[in-house]
Amino acid sequence: MNEDFKNAYPKVGVGVMIVKESKVLLHKRKGSHGEGEYAWPGGHLEYMESLEDCVRREVQEEAGIEIKNIRFLRLVNLKSYAPKHYLDIGFVADWASGEPRIMEPEKNDGWEWHEMDALPIPRFKALDTYIEAYKTGRVFWDA
Repeated sequence: MNEDFKNAYPKVGVGVMIVKESKVLLHKRKGSHGEGEYAWPGGHLEYMESLEDCVRREVQEEAGIEIKNIRFLRLVNLKSYAPKHYLDIGFVADWASGEPRIMEPEKNDGWEWHEMDALPIPRFKALDTYIEAYKTGRVFWDA
């Protein structure tokens, strides 16, 4: 093990693919790993927070909309943005209400609904695993 990372631990990230009439909600990331790549809403799990509460909070903080029917989709050991390392927990949810708005302009270039089979590129490295999980039922990727 590299001595620089001897006391480092992976972080826990969550993301949620929001579905509305067969389309999914994406934004272009700014100011973090994956800058310029399209991604769903997501972020860090906070201490003592439930996963479902985390998903709802991140969607509200980032897009200002309500979601429903949150369900587990897949788990990825994400090391594509080394030295960052995440256990990335993916969910899928249905849109409930509201129009997506840019709530964090320093992190987001705008929200758009896209057909699931015609997603823009470049995409956040873990994004395609959501689509595969949604279509096939595969739930785990180890990097």
